Amino acid sequence: MRYTRLIATAALLALAASTPVLAQQTSKPSATGSVRVTPPVLTLPVGATKQLSGEILDVGGRPAEGRLMYISRNRRALRVSRSGEVTAIKPGNYEVVVRAVLASGRGPEAMVVVTVPHPEPAAINVSNAPSKLYLGTTVRVTGAVVDKDDVVRDDLEVAFASSDQDTFAIDGFGYISASKAGSATLKVSGGGLSSEHAIEVLPNPVRSINVTTPSDTVRTGDVVRFDADLSGDNGATLRDIPVFYTVQATPDDTLGNAATGQIKQDGRFVAEKPGLYTIVATCGNAVGRKTIRCNERLSQKRKLKKIGHGAVLDVHTSDLWVWEGVDGRDYCVTGTWGANGDAIFWDVTDPERIERIATVTVDARTVNDVKVSEDGRLCIISREGASDRKNGLVAFDVTNPRKPERIAEFNDELTGGVHNLFIDKGYAYALSAGRRYDILDIKNPRAPTRVGSYQIFEPGASIHDVWVEDGIAYSANWRYGLHLVDVGNGIKGGSPSNPVKIGNYAYPSGWNHAVFPWRSPDTNKFYVIGGDEAFPHGLFTKDHPTYARGWVHFIDFTDLNNPQEVARYEVPEAGTHNLWMDGNLMYVAYYNGGLRVVDVSGELMGDLYQQGREIAWFKPTHPKGVVPNASMVWGPQPYKGKIFFSDWNSGLWCVELVDDNGRRR
Repeated sequence: MRYTRLIATAALLALAASTPVLAQQTSKPSATGSVRVTPPVLTLPVGATKQLSGEILDVGGRPAEGRLMYISRNRRALRVSRSGEVTAIKPGNYEVVVRAVLASGRGPEAMVVVTVPHPEPAAINVSNAPSKLYLGTTVRVTGAVVDKDDVVRDDLEVAFASSDQDTFAIDGFGYISASKAGSATLKVSGGGLSSEHAIEVLPNPVRSINVTTPSDTVRTGDVVRFDADLSGDNGATLRDIPVFYTVQATPDDTLGNAATGQIKQDGRFVAEKPGLYTIVATCGNAVGRKTIRCNERLSQKRKLKKIGHGAVLDVHTSDLWVWEGVDGRDYCVTGTWGANGDAIFWDVTDPERIERIATVTVDARTVNDVKVSEDGRLCIISREGASDRKNGLVAFDVTNPRKPERIAEFNDELTGGVHNLFIDKGYAYALSAGRRYDILDIKNPRAPTRVGSYQIFEPGASIHDVWVEDGIAYSANWRYGLHLVDVGNGIKGGSPSNPVKIGNYAYPSGWNHAVFPWRSPDTNKFYVIGGDEAFPHGLFTKDHPTYARGWVHFIDFTDLNNPQEVARYEVPEAGTHNLWMDGNLMYVAYYNGGLRVVDVSGELMGDLYQQGREIAWFKPTHPKGVVPNASMVWGPQPYKGKIFFSDWNSGLWCVELVDDNGRRR
């Protein structure tokens, strides 16, 4: 699964991240003694590692028996191994807690503050700087200082200036306004670096603008395209001259509600609230307008009706997989988290009476992921936290799911634990300790063999999820984002034994935890969808609900060389886990926000939640759940007209989409 606790320490955030500060060790007083850590001062550049060495002392300062736990309070930025090896991932100031575990229980601890300085600036990247402008027009340029690895230095600002304010001026937000024909230079500086960009300002030939669109009435969430037809002297048609689009909104609801909408500079527009919207196109002194009506998106609103529940109330439930067995009946397998290594098999042929039919137990604390082969005969489960650290995979023959037969295990170089996995066409893709995914040939499931692997060789790179479709492996890699790898598609000549990277996309938060490929049946656009996972308020395993955060990112990969993030789906004050795309519907396990069903028809742009594209939602609760009455939905899977999903606190559920009268739709 996908558990990361983001804990910020206010005192550390107050430190200036750009100033190298020597780390210092502090020891928390304890009646049982203290912990001493060396080196007491630690400053690490990005990508570097250093071994910490700790010693437990009794109250008299003498060495004492016990073991030490090394804990990073920001694992995304500073990784610490069980043995105390520290690896710097991102610049900043961070805490490493070194805690003693004694025979009597928890002992004293020490805290080491580690400083990771920023790498030196290497270049300034400038975006959207034009080589020519027309009088009276405005464009916006942006810039960022980057290091040698092209990572943005967020602590450094970029300044812009014009060599001739009369020709064009630029404000503090990067907007260039052309006011006199001629040539001038755009000057860029930041981080001790500088560059120049020549711009020519030309006379503006545009005299009038006619704005058109295919329809005057649309729904919220529908992407509308506006065209601006430009005319010059004597009505001559002009082309290749940019216009600047803005929007004016008049909401239906005037009680403090805003009729928000987005307009792209290529003329695409989408509205979030019902009302009248006027699109204004300008080019110098020429202005054109077009008003449209946006109505509320109501036609697809439905409800999720509970059909059945397979209760698991004593341990946390992890992922699920539903399949049709070789006997024609329907089955499901679910994993368990932080427990004793159980995987539970269910008969879901009658989803109103979900029947628990078998349980297998392996040496593990967590069976995080479960998958079944396309022919319904082989089930593979992942292992983490084995007592002998021999984690990896365990394979079962599920020809008869009521009596799963353990037939093989594979743990070679997977001893760090397998978090997620996938099965595709005789191969298993297994995440190894969050560092890479190994590709195993399972055509003979009793004797799996490794044939390949894929890893991102960058400082602090890690992986969380993998999904394979049409010979392409899609992975979620936290701060390194989404990766597409040819493992048999042929686009890059790759294969399972020779995986070859196709492309990638990363977004700023670094929360990329889940991935799902999807081609829109309406537009034929190809998206790779990334799901976040974050726990800024902590992850609570019992007694207290967890309040996750994050959203779903829609990245348009239609042009594999130019991926663009175009839309999001974000439920306020909740966070995502896994998702599933089926036709024009998206099913999202939204942790504390429950199960969500979203309309993804047509072109996508903007915030799908605000646009009213959510069709239905369901929050499962149980008074005797692991955390009572707290939704924590983990993973959805649509299957034969129903939606099955697992809930971390209460087990397996089945629901169905119905209309207001309870009829299936």
